Amino acid sequence: MISADAIRGYIDLMILSLLRGRDSYAYELAQQISAVTGDAYEIKQTTLYSAVKRLEASALVLSYPGTSASGKPRTYYRITDSGIAALAAKSDEWTRTKSVVDRFIDPNTTGAAS
Repeated sequence: MISADAIRGYIDLMILSLLRGRDSYAYELAQQISAVTGDAYEIKQTTLYSAVKRLEASALVLSYPGTSASGKPRTYYRITDSGIAALAAKSDEWTRTKSVVDRFIDPNTTGAAS
């Protein structure tokens, strides 16, 4: 299981990435995160709700009321154009971050510590 501390800075990237594919509601996002990670990471509901509210306040996602297949009311989230731009920036940041950390882990990576 991956610790929440290790992934905390990339929750937004994960949510925006999922919403890039289709609109979704919070519980479904949590299920998708669990499925994509192969159950290696389970997001807490409070963490997820805080993240979507933060993304909404930043105008990276917008929420709207909807109804599930069973007829239950749900709040759905949709990525905005600003959210797509933020996703691209966060993805680039992740690539650079991973590259830096890999230099310490893999001695064959260019620039590795000796």
